[in-house]
Amino acid sequence: MKRINTSFDEMLANTSPAIQQEVAMEFAVSNRIYELMTQRGLTKLQFAQALGKKPSEVTKWLSGQHNFTLRTISMLSTFFGQPLIHIHEK
Repeated sequence: MKRINTSFDEMLANTSPAIQQEVAMEFAVSNRIYELMTQRGLTKLQFAQALGKKPSEVTKWLSGQHNFTLRTISMLSTFFGQPLIHIHEK
């Protein structure tokens, strides 16, 4: 049986900086949603019901692998009453 000897660091080194940034942002957004959700004491089911979404969609959001649209980010920011992400203007 063939073994894969590639380490995580080697795989990461072969990933473009743009992809690395994308993945970091996806996880940062999902972590922020989880943080705000738990601050309100909401379970995934309660959160999904409050938004009129399926629990599976919330699970996808919290996985760190969802490509959020600006519409969804805006909807979530409105729901939580605070920005989900911050844009720094110069």
